[in-house]
Amino acid sequence: MSAFVLEKLCRGCQRCVHACPSQAISMIAHLAVVDPGKCEECEECMESCMHGAITFRSDFVEEDRKWRSS
Repeated sequence: MSAFVLEKLCRGCQRCVHACPSQAISMIAHLAVVDPGKCEECEECMESCMHGAITFRSDFVEEDRKWRSS
């Protein structure tokens, strides 16, 4: 599973964008967005995020999708 940004935690600081060696993260509307096709699952983005907004865990991904749809 590629990295996933939890929108409610992302502050748009771009630390993950600069940390990603495969350039898989871009900013859209002040939020980080991961391109799963480019993500190498190195976890550099997750380690660089001081807000805990990036995960590789599917349970957090599902919770975030529920939050966005409500």
